[in-house]
Amino acid sequence: MLGRETFLAPVTWTDGWPVVGDLVSGPEVTGSHRDDFEHGELSPCWISLRDRPVEHCTTMQRPGWLTLRARGVSLNKPDVVFVGRRQQHLACQARALVDVSTGRGGLAVRLDEEHHYEIEAATGEVRVIARIGPLRSIVASQPLPAGPVVLAIEIAPRAARDARTGPDTIRLGAESDGVLTALAELDGKYLSTEVAGGFTGRVLGMYAAAGTVHFDWFDYDF
Repeated sequence: MLGRETFLAPVTWTDGWPVVGDLVSGPEVTGSHRDDFEHGELSPCWISLRDRPVEHCTTMQRPGWLTLRARGVSLNKPDVVFVGRRQQHLACQARALVDVSTGRGGLAVRLDEEHHYEIEAATGEVRVIARIGPLRSIVASQPLPAGPVVLAIEIAPRAARDARTGPDTIRLGAESDGVLTALAELDGKYLSTEVAGGFTGRVLGMYAAAGTVHFDWFDYDF
């Protein structure tokens, strides 16, 4: 589920043989990582799907916020506007303060277009959606008060009982007064390479499915 990292390395030729230099990678994460989106560009840990045009992703429109403008209608589509960071720890948590007054979006843990869980907010409602292969289901929903909301995803390893046991449990919910209310607890095995295939691993991040969605901060902790 953590996948493999891809790095760049300079190559020079010496006496007709390639010599590989030091790896070039982003900054190592050694503690919790919180981004308040106060800079003109996103830090190197953030990745997106295929492209990230400024008209769909910017920190300049609303200072101190990341603004995502929807393109694809959901995480099922390859052109969805998504900004995430790799899951690098077996136990971790992702949280973000989200303003959906002019759109629909939220947080997701994603393997590919056919394997992802998300906690999605829109005006008046927050819901958990699960996509596993050809099946897509709204797992849970609840009313959402007006104003920005803190959405959260918690990933906790669990002991294997047998070959059918998943590697972890994924909790998705919304916070109120600093207390997380979990809307759903889902089996992480369906977002594992053993079930879904591939080798790139999971990504935790923010997305917009309709309109314009603003994110005040994103925190990754472990």
